[in-house]
Amino acid sequence: AGGPKRTPLTKRVAAPQDGAPRVPTSETSPGPSPMGPPPPSSTASRPPAVGSCPASTVDPIDFPVIECETLLEDVLRPLEQALDDCRGHMKKQVCDDISRRLALLQEQWAGGKLSTPVKKRMALLVQELSSHQWDAADDIHRSLMVDHVTEVSQWMVGVKRLIAEKRSLSLEEEANEEKAAATSENQTVPEQDP
Repeated sequence: AGGPKRTPLTKRVAAPQDGAPRVPTSETSPGPSPMGPPPPSSTASRPPAVGSCPASTVDPIDFPVIECETLLEDVLRPLEQALDDCRGHMKKQVCDDISRRLALLQEQWAGGKLSTPVKKRMALLVQELSSHQWDAADDIHRSLMVDHVTEVSQWMVGVKRLIAEKRSLSLEEEANEEKAAATSENQTVPEQDP
């Protein structure tokens, strides 16, 4: 009474091995292809996409904001500490520029102008900076500049310069420590004549 009966779409078609697009022929599709949602069995076996949760288990009331929110102080304090560490080793003008850019970061963050991904990546960047993982900090800086340039462009230059200065200072300190260790070894080991 309702028209021609459709056959359920339960067969899967294998992808072509040669890479060419497959065009359905009249043999494989006898009538017009019915459009509609996929059968429930195909969605049940697929894992949820990265970063998503099934709607039935997510209740926004259960999650306090403070748990997932990155705190401004946790990001800003290490950056300011790094700037203080570098102060004697770079020009005052450069220090002032970095300081001004960190103030812009603070202002935008406090004003709610930064997205959660930017805040989370900045927290990771600060962790890498604090643990002297210079390349990882540079990679995070680069990803922020690529993915969120409109949000970070005003102050990220200062963060990049801070990473570079902190790396340079650290390498300088390591070189000085090696020299000091080598000098003290030479002074403590008496030379013996043959």
